[in-house]
Amino acid sequence: MRFEINDRCVACMACVRVCPSDAIAVEDSDVWILDDTCVRAGLCLEACPHDAVSVTGDLGRVRELLAGGSALLVLSPEAVVHFHPVTMEQLVNGAFALGFTTVQHGVMGEELVAEAYLRLWERPRWRTLIRSTCPVLVEKVRKDYPELVPYLAPVTTPAEAETAYLRQAYPDVPIVYASVCLADARNAAEAVLTFQELDRLFVERDVDLGSMPTFHRRIPGERRRHLSTPGGMPLPVLMEERQSSRRFRKFRGLAALDLIYQATVKDEIDLGFVDILPCEGCLDHPLLGPREQLFWRRQIAAGGEPPRSAQPVVDPGISVDVARTFTLDGNGRAPAAEDVQAIVRMIGTAPSGAAWDCGACGFGTCGEFAAGLLRGRAGLRQCPPYQERLAQEAQREAAVDALTGLVTYRVLRDRLTNELARSGRSGDPFAVLFMDLDGFKQVNDTFGHRAGSDVLAAVGQVLHNAVRGTDIAGRYGGDEFVILLVRTDVQGARRVAEAIRGRVEAVGRALGYGDGTIAASIGVAEYDPQVGNGGDVLERADRALYRAKALGGNRIEV
Repeated sequence: MRFEINDRCVACMACVRVCPSDAIAVEDSDVWILDDTCVRAGLCLEACPHDAVSVTGDLGRVRELLAGGSALLVLSPEAVVHFHPVTMEQLVNGAFALGFTTVQHGVMGEELVAEAYLRLWERPRWRTLIRSTCPVLVEKVRKDYPELVPYLAPVTTPAEAETAYLRQAYPDVPIVYASVCLADARNAAEAVLTFQELDRLFVERDVDLGSMPTFHRRIPGERRRHLSTPGGMPLPVLMEERQSSRRFRKFRGLAALDLIYQATVKDEIDLGFVDILPCEGCLDHPLLGPREQLFWRRQIAAGGEPPRSAQPVVDPGISVDVARTFTLDGNGRAPAAEDVQAIVRMIGTAPSGAAWDCGACGFGTCGEFAAGLLRGRAGLRQCPPYQERLAQEAQREAAVDALTGLVTYRVLRDRLTNELARSGRSGDPFAVLFMDLDGFKQVNDTFGHRAGSDVLAAVGQVLHNAVRGTDIAGRYGGDEFVILLVRTDVQGARRVAEAIRGRVEAVGRALGYGDGTIAASIGVAEYDPQVGNGGDVLERADRALYRAKALGGNRIEV
């Protein structure tokens, strides 16, 4: 069974925030699932608001097996819920009509596993034993809680036990496993099917389940249970112990692994038998429907269960080894600590000076996010603090000219509007200087753009030093500059302009150019709030500048 992101994805990151195995990779607006890391928990299905997660089995392979004329179908107990109101008898008859030679119900595997758990239960030596019937939980423990691996019950999953049993009962018959949770069956059976794909097969082959007889036309596999409950837990254990006692503790949700890890590994507390599942069982799987319908699904499943057998239902002539050992996950090496810290520094820190650790990216901490980024399982687009920092930097870049260090024309325009309003309220005049560099084009054409950039940078420093903190100097464009002098009349503005003109000429000499090669022509205009001519103050300064240029340059005109 494969989980894939389809083209309906809008990169909302809802799947990233709920994935328990960090299997969602993000780069810019592209989102995909890492198949070798995904544990098939299905939480992304429930979380995605855009129906952008697709789940597929081996439908093509099943078609090939049916064409070969021999295939065995295993229907997990949840089938009675998915195909409701079709009865199990009708569903089995429909499976035979598709071409399956035998239909089983997954009960044998659960019976074998329950028997193994019952033997473990009767042994007093163990102190903590974690239920291992769920492949999602086992993979999560192996990948993220390796210290808990020794506590896993050494028992295989029901699906693996079922296929091992059926291979002895039906040698050389390929097995197709249909269920909602196929994380372990994909490695044990020749092919796996989701119930949705089985629906499609019925439609393709014109098999109408509703018209099938409500009695078995052919004898199917055993559906009755003797020891087990759905999921493989032994009924005697559940009847003997309460849901929370010193020997038996029940947990639901992968978040409980943190508690179990703390208790067993750090605090060295004996928890007894730990009955833990990532959800409320397979009936709670997102592929069966919304969580709000869980109790309705339980009612349907309970109503479809046949009476319990008083005798064992497993063939004593078939011997199946359900023991299992667990290997630690060898999924590469952890990222270097210095690389993780470099990314955390790039993200930035909260006002307190500590890492943000906001969790909005889907990871618990910035360090975990950085490790995921280094493994290719995350993207910086997921990190709101980093994106906010980029936006602030972009805003600063838009406000400040990178070459001269002066403000941009946009800031100049906004500041001029504000100054007009302020001057109108206070009655104070202000002045505008419009400056153009003489000889700049000659320098640019003769010595290259690098020399021209050096001149602009030096002039920017001159203007920055020439104005007060309340004034503002900006680059208008090219080699043109505008200086806004608050509470300054035309005489004061002329004195400032003369000082700037002299310093610009000195800059040219300091850069190695001859006298007069780099100079400045400046136009001066004053805004008098009593006259109210502020709307054209910049235009009047521009006209004065052109007069200065027409008169030979390197001069000031008012």
